[in-house]
Amino acid sequence: MKAIIFFVSLSLLVVTHELGHLLFAKLFHTRVRRFYVFFNPWFSILKAKKFDGKWHFSFFSTTTPEAWNEENLKPEDQDNTMWGLGWLPLGGYCDIAGMVDETKSVDDLASTPQPWEYRTKPRWQRLCIIAGGVLVNFISALIIYTGIFSHWGVDELPLRNAKLGYEYHQILLNEGFQNGDIIYAIDGEEQYDFTSTTQKLILDKPKEVTVMRGDSLVNLTMSKDLLSKIATENPKQIMAARWPFVIKDFAPGSRGKQYGLQPGDSLVSISGVPTPSAVDFTTTLANYADDSVVLGLYRDGSYVEVSALLGSDAKLGIFAEDNMAKIFDVKHIEYTFFQAIPAGISYGWETLVTYVSSLKILFTKGGTKSLGGFITMASIFPDTWDWLRFWNLTALLAVVLAFMNIIPIPGLDGGHIVITLWEMITRKPVNEKVLNVIQNIGMFLLLALMVLANGNDLIRLFGGWFR
Repeated sequence: MKAIIFFVSLSLLVVTHELGHLLFAKLFHTRVRRFYVFFNPWFSILKAKKFDGKWHFSFFSTTTPEAWNEENLKPEDQDNTMWGLGWLPLGGYCDIAGMVDETKSVDDLASTPQPWEYRTKPRWQRLCIIAGGVLVNFISALIIYTGIFSHWGVDELPLRNAKLGYEYHQILLNEGFQNGDIIYAIDGEEQYDFTSTTQKLILDKPKEVTVMRGDSLVNLTMSKDLLSKIATENPKQIMAARWPFVIKDFAPGSRGKQYGLQPGDSLVSISGVPTPSAVDFTTTLANYADDSVVLGLYRDGSYVEVSALLGSDAKLGIFAEDNMAKIFDVKHIEYTFFQAIPAGISYGWETLVTYVSSLKILFTKGGTKSLGGFITMASIFPDTWDWLRFWNLTALLAVVLAFMNIIPIPGLDGGHIVITLWEMITRKPVNEKVLNVIQNIGMFLLLALMVLANGNDLIRLFGGWFR
C-alpha cells in the first residue's frame, strides 16, 4: 500500500512539474512535441495526439505512427503535443522543440532554427519556460498546505503536553537522555514546540540541552559530532512522544476481547511490571509467550486488573489509539479559507527553509549515508490511505522536488537556468556543442547520485543479511 500511495503522489508531482514547463512554453508559442509522465525506454504504455479534428491513441507501442509526425500533419495540427505514459516511474519529461535536454542532443536539432523553437526565443522567455516546473511545484505545495489548513485545521502538540515525556533514539540515549525526559531548553532558550525543538536539536549543533526529568531539571552536554552521528545512523525519528497504550479496537479473534478488555482501556502494567508507554507495553508483552499475565489498566478513571493467557505469539489482538487529539491535550487551530492562504504560504516557506537547512547533514562525516532513494521516500507514506497524511507528504515532496530541481547541476532545471542567466549577462549564446557536453556531464552526475541514493536504500534494506 505504501508503494501505491507513493506512486500516486509521485505521479501527481511529475505531472504538475512538467505542466509548469508546458504552460510557459505554450504561453510563448514554443512547440512542445511530447509530454510524458514517466520515462519510456523501448516502449510506451500509452500515446495520444489530436489531429484531423479527433484524438488518436496508441497502446504499448515501440514506435510512433508516421501519420503522427509533424511533417505529415496539416499546418494547423503541427503545433499539437503528443501525450504519453511511460513505464519507468523515475520522473517524466516535456520535449520542447529546439532545446538540448535529456530527450535530445544538439545533433537532433534542425539545422535551421525555427521561430517556434526554444532556442530562438528571447532569453527571459527561456528562463520562464525552464523555471516553470520549479515554480509550479512550489506553488502546488502552497496550495496544498492552504487546502489542508482550510479543511482540517492544525493540531499542534505543545512540547510539555506529552505528560509521559518522549522516547529517544539510541544516539540521544548515548548523549545522556533518558526515555521519559521532556526537553525544557536548548542552550538556555526555553522550548515549547515539538517540531522546532527537534530541528534545533539536529541542525543547530547545541552545546547544552536541559531536560525535565521527573520534578528536576537536568543539564546534558552534547557531543560536538552529534550531527555527524545522526547523519551516519540516519534515524527515521530522533525523538517521539510516549503514548499510553489506550485500546482503540480489536483484531478478529482477539484474545484481549475474549478476556474482557474494552475500547478506551489504558494499559499500564503487565504482571506488576509498569508499562507507562505503548512501546513499553508491547516490548514487555513479548516476554510472556505461552504464559498467563495480569494486565493492570485504567477504565473510566478506576484501576482494574484483568487476567489473560497468551499464545505462542504473545499477542492480545488489540490496536492502540493513534489519534493524537484523543490522547493528549492538543492545540487545535481552525482557519477560514482566507486565513488559510497566508498560513499555507508561511508554512510552505518554513518547510523549504527547514529542508535547505537540513542539507548541511550531507557535508558532515558520513553525511552521504543519509541520502535516500525511492525506498526511503516510499517508507514515509502510511500503510493505509489517509487523505490528510497523503496531502501533507505530497506537499512536502513538492517542496523537495522544487528545490532539488533548482540546484545548478547540468541536466536539472537549475543547470539550464544558470546557462540562461550566463547568456543574459554576457549577451552571447553558449555554443550548442558545449551545451551537449554539459548536458552529458549533468546526466552522468544525476545517474551517479541516483545510484548512490538508491544504493543506500538497498544497503539499509539488505545490509543485515551480509553481517
